[in-house]
Amino acid sequence: MKIVIINSGSSSIKYQLIDMPANEVICSGMIDRIGLEISNLSYVTNLVKLEESLPIANHKIGLEKIAQLLMDEKVGVIKSTQEIEAVGHRVVHGGSAFTDTVIINQEVKAKIKELFELAPLHNPANLEGIKVAEEIFNAAQQIAVFDTAFHQTIPVVAHKYALPNYLLTENKIRLYGFHGTSHKYVSENAIQFLKTNSLNTSSKIITIHLGNGCSMTAVKDGKSIDHTLGFGPMNGLIMGTRCGDVDQSVIFYLVKTLGYTVDEVNTMLQKQSGMLGLTGYSDLRDIEANAEKGNTECQLALAMNAYRIKKYIGSYTAVLNGLDAIVFTAGIGENSSYIRKLVCTDMDYFGLELDQAKNEIRSKEIREINTPNSKTKILVIPTNEEIEIANQVYELLLS
Repeated sequence: MKIVIINSGSSSIKYQLIDMPANEVICSGMIDRIGLEISNLSYVTNLVKLEESLPIANHKIGLEKIAQLLMDEKVGVIKSTQEIEAVGHRVVHGGSAFTDTVIINQEVKAKIKELFELAPLHNPANLEGIKVAEEIFNAAQQIAVFDTAFHQTIPVVAHKYALPNYLLTENKIRLYGFHGTSHKYVSENAIQFLKTNSLNTSSKIITIHLGNGCSMTAVKDGKSIDHTLGFGPMNGLIMGTRCGDVDQSVIFYLVKTLGYTVDEVNTMLQKQSGMLGLTGYSDLRDIEANAEKGNTECQLALAMNAYRIKKYIGSYTAVLNGLDAIVFTAGIGENSSYIRKLVCTDMDYFGLELDQAKNEIRSKEIREINTPNSKTKILVIPTNEEIEIANQVYELLLS
């Protein structure tokens, strides 16, 4: 069964064509920096590796470009869209309506649209991907896999806010959690890694997903028990354009005293804050490059980013009542030795001792970057949300 996986992030599209149940990746690639002056496109098969820099203004243009490459006469891997039996879509927010993978119909699309307000950087891109895929792969089943599903195990003591009770029971206002496919995939790989290196059958892990969007999950014995993102994917860690945690009083001050409208504040917090607000750049590669040149704003922003991660490591170690491993994943987590070093410095109380040489190694494999004396494992595990999505799509279609 050939399944196309579309993972539309806030500023990127990752895609794979996978033959199931063999988990054979026929084609993979990514478009990042969508909406910036120049975007990067990659397209990889067993025979071809293409990389191109070009302007891609939005997700619709990006998805159309991907479809063209898949069916290209010279470099394509399919002759007809009829070869595709299913398209699996990552959808960020499922709210209370979706707790598992579902076949997409008009009702599902309408509900995804209703949740735009809760994930304004993601759900619109996710729905756009669904609509474009319906046109291109019109013979395929369209399947939605929700970021929020993995976090359904978070207990009420952690997912309920200290608000009037009716807001949870009637309006479903609670912590939902996000990046679930990534956290699920890397935590399962981490557990398997720890089992092969220990007789201990229990596990206490913190997974750290760092990309344009960032989040952390406390995972106990394979289950999510707490998470940094909440009702919407805006709080917690400092992100590319999102501020992460902020005192609610600041919002009221912006509106009541400084005269901002609610929509202006929402735009500020979602699209003008985070690393962009601190430095003028939203891409960490640009920020690190400028920090190395002596840009003090970029240096401070990176320090703030790492500091926020450290705070959550501390709180989640308390929640887990111990810590076996921390896992870095996603674009920044996998590739930025600078951020990993900042996070792991002066963390000996938590048993974290970074091996500087191992930290600089680039690899697509699971790797351990702690010293032999480190009481807590420091792992870098490349995420593969697309394989996780494909597995869930395949299981649904077989059921």
